[in-house]
Amino acid sequence: MASAVLSKSLFAYRFLKSSSTSLLCPKPRFSLSAFTRKPFHLQAAPIYYSNKVIDSFTRMASSTVGAQPSFSTLAMSTNESVVSVDWLHANLREPDLKVLDASWYLPDEQRNPLQEYQVAHIPGALFFDVDGISDRTTNLPHMLPSEEAFAAAVSALGIKNKDGVVVYDGKGIFSAARVWWMFRAFGHDKVWVLDGGLPRWRASEYDVESSASGDAILKASAASEAIEKVYQGQMVGPTTFETKFQPHLVWNLDQVKRNIEDKTYQHIDARSKARFDGVAPEPRKGIRSGHVPGSKCIPFPQMLDGSQTLLSHEELKKKFDQEGTSDRVG
Repeated sequence: MASAVLSKSLFAYRFLKSSSTSLLCPKPRFSLSAFTRKPFHLQAAPIYYSNKVIDSFTRMASSTVGAQPSFSTLAMSTNESVVSVDWLHANLREPDLKVLDASWYLPDEQRNPLQEYQVAHIPGALFFDVDGISDRTTNLPHMLPSEEAFAAAVSALGIKNKDGVVVYDGKGIFSAARVWWMFRAFGHDKVWVLDGGLPRWRASEYDVESSASGDAILKASAASEAIEKVYQGQMVGPTTFETKFQPHLVWNLDQVKRNIEDKTYQHIDARSKARFDGVAPEPRKGIRSGHVPGSKCIPFPQMLDGSQTLLSHEELKKKFDQEGTSDRVG
């Protein structure tokens, strides 16, 4: 999921950061063509953070741990990256709030996110297809789509620029962070990850819907069709969502290579240590084992507690300090 944070997104969490902080390396490999009609690419492979992301990571945690929830979408700051299940439950019926189920799983998990969405999801949530809403010009998995394609897909889901968006997934914090980053990369700051995701929501005994409405399924299908039409050069329906690409949130392959030599920023790989070392096979075909030279491995599960919610600000800072990655935080 984007480079991550995720292991699929790689990790989903790693990119969680405040809007005032630059996410320097969301993916280990990707190519980018900004401000052109040519699609730019972001490969979903290992996930990498720069040191400047760490401070936002910890600030993100401090915004939710030990704080009283604010029950107004108007009061939620775009500098915060997560919201609690209590906050979402209180705001769920707000007309300008959209909830997205962005569940995604690695192939070896043998889980079907769309089927699971149809069985149980947060009431009113729409399904965001991470694989489908991607660049169709490459055979690499779920690469970042073009601005035009993303706008068409999000519009088909019924999302407008005025809407706040809360993204969750079926693991806690995993692929949801990938989608959070996608919205940020395309200029939409009113987006948050649900801390603890669907597991936390269900553990709090909040209601779930056990069947998807016809409208929700149609919208998910329409989003995929809109993407396909854009890449085929066909006309799509009117867009309700306008993008404004944020190049500082994406690094291209040349930038990554240059940083390997310059060592200006610290790359962090959020996958497991075994995958980082190349001793465990990659769960997706065609992805080479190993890591980008100079990277440090901080597996993203270490950023979460037993309920799959983010650790406190103090605990996160301590972990990054132990790895020697916070000495150059800006």
